[in-house]
This record gives sequence, structure tokens and C-alpha cells, in this order.
Amino acid sequence: MAAASDPPPNPRDATADHASGSEAAPGPQADVGAAVAVGSRTFIRHYRLDDAAEYTALARESTRLHRPWLFPPRTQADYVAYARRLLEDPSRTGYLVCDRADGRIAGFININNIVEGAFLSGALGYGAFAHAAGRGLMSEGLALVVRHAFGPLGLHRLEVNIQPGNESSIALVRRLGFRLEGFSPDFLFIDGAWRDHERWAVTAEMELRAPRPALGAGEEN
Repeated sequence: MAAASDPPPNPRDATADHASGSEAAPGPQADVGAAVAVGSRTFIRHYRLDDAAEYTALARESTRLHRPWLFPPRTQADYVAYARRLLEDPSRTGYLVCDRADGRIAGFININNIVEGAFLSGALGYGAFAHAAGRGLMSEGLALVVRHAFGPLGLHRLEVNIQPGNESSIALVRRLGFRLEGFSPDFLFIDGAWRDHERWAVTAEMELRAPRPALGAGEEN
């Protein structure tokens, strides 16, 4: 599955990266005890700084899948800076989607630009890694994140901005019940140019087309 863009902190953060790929390191055994929410095949948990080796190896291995839509960190130094922003900035939060079978990271989902008050909204960015693409793991993981955002996080609306040519990412949000709200020309600076995006969104009142998370997984049914 291709990925939706994280809104970059500034235009330079989204330029192309031409580092070479490598084999991904094996993931840890499933640590469901660290989960924020658990589904039938996946669980979501927060980023950790010691995920750097596994995450960056998977990102390098997934270059062909991600380009030209997404540019996740592929060095350990870049990963640490990236993870720290998600862990320390109150306007962001990030989750790793992990396979319950072995704990391996299948993908990532971030909520950026979180605004409280009357808005109660955030912007999603996400991506699958190559070994997990096409297996339905990200569909379940995204549903877990959306329900967590509308439950414990107390948000009302999530939007995701996707380039029109990113068909697999559009198919994912459409499958889960997001609605198309509009078109934003020249919205994000990605891979050296300002790119048009479609804006998809879901609100707490809408029905999400996905199974409920497992009982006892940190979510209320």
C-alpha cells in the first residue's frame, strides 16, 4: 500500500532522499502489553527511540513502495529526531502498527496538527512497509487509531490529504468510510514541487467500516 503524506514541518523536510535500501532487521516478539489498542491481527503502540534500527531498515526496504508519495526517515539519526517530535510535541502523536503474530512493525500512522478547543481535529499521515502491503494490516491499524482518536484523545474530526495519483491510499480511506471533502491545489511541498491533494475526512458521528477493537485493548466498545 502506498502512503499518505505527513504534512512536513517546512518545505525542505519533504525533498527527495536517494539513500540505498537494505534488508530489514527482524522485529521483536509481539509485545501486546505495550499496546494502545488491539485488533484481531494488529495492535498499535507509540513510537520508541529504540525502534530506530527496525524502522529505518524497513523504510529503506520499502523505498519503491513509498516513492514518490512519502519520505519516512531512513537513518537512525533522522528517526530519533522524527520520533522525538511525535513523542514530545503536544500537537502531534504517532503510532506504530504491529503484527500480532510476531510484533514486527507493519506501518505507521501519525496524527499531526492537533487542534483543541472548538475544532478538536487532527491531520493523518500514514504508510505501510513493503512486507505488510496488501495484507489488510493497515486497514485494521488505521481503524484502531481513528477509534482511539475519537475515544481517549477526545477528537471530533480527522482529515487526510492524499495526492490524486495515490490510488491505494485513497482506496484505504474510502474503504473505511472517510468522505471526500475537497481538492487543495499546490497543498504540500513534496519531492521538489508543490503537489495537489484530495482532502478526505471522518468525524466521530460517522460510521467507520471496520470491526471493533478487541475487548480489554484500551478502548471501550
